[in-house]
Amino acid sequence: MQAIVTGHSRGLGAAIAAELLARDIRVLGIARQGNAALAAAYPALLQEAGLDLADTASLRNWLDGGQLGDFLAGDGGPLLLINNAGVLGPMAALEAQDAGEIAAAMAINVSAPLLFSAALARRHAGELRILHVSSGAARHPYPGWSIYGASKAALDHHARCVAADGRAKLRICALAPGVIDTDMQTTIRASDAADFPLKDKFVALKAEGRLSTPQGAARAAVDYLLSEKFGSQPVADLRELG
Repeated sequence: MQAIVTGHSRGLGAAIAAELLARDIRVLGIARQGNAALAAAYPALLQEAGLDLADTASLRNWLDGGQLGDFLAGDGGPLLLINNAGVLGPMAALEAQDAGEIAAAMAINVSAPLLFSAALARRHAGELRILHVSSGAARHPYPGWSIYGASKAALDHHARCVAADGRAKLRICALAPGVIDTDMQTTIRASDAADFPLKDKFVALKAEGRLSTPQGAARAAVDYLLSEKFGSQPVADLRELG
């Protein structure tokens, strides 16, 4: 068994990669920057690729290239794809959103996961499990988060449609992991309340100790990913799996 994790350099992605490596699963980590701590701890299990997922043309070339093929050739067993990399994008009302930030957010949050998923379904003949890291913002409207919410909703519906294809060797789930204490939460708390009117809610979650740790969320997500239940529902919330 082996896994591909996007955004493995920090936050939830780093915690998921660490959890997989600790279970002796080979990982190919995809991020603009490497994860020096994991590379030092697991030199035989971790491979890394430096990619900017906002650069769709470069990503398409890489997906057809040799590094991915070499990694896939190393093990014909089950393959895990964790589409974790994501950005908040512009946090603002529609008229204040920057065009460049919109394009980058959609490339990272939507185009990259869909490209990875299609490429691996095409190139890997064995069992494939795809986990899209989704969000409650995909299922509930938040003012100022139209881009982030729309991008995560796209992953939810992608999972539903892929599941409807009924491929025997493919399982997929768009999983909302809950509110996790990561750099993204720091960004939210530092935002302008005029751009994100619900800022105080997230400030309170931190102050009251109600944020999940990346390690705890990663452990639960990987447990689910490896379980027989994975893929039984294409859209799920980690806090409701029990």
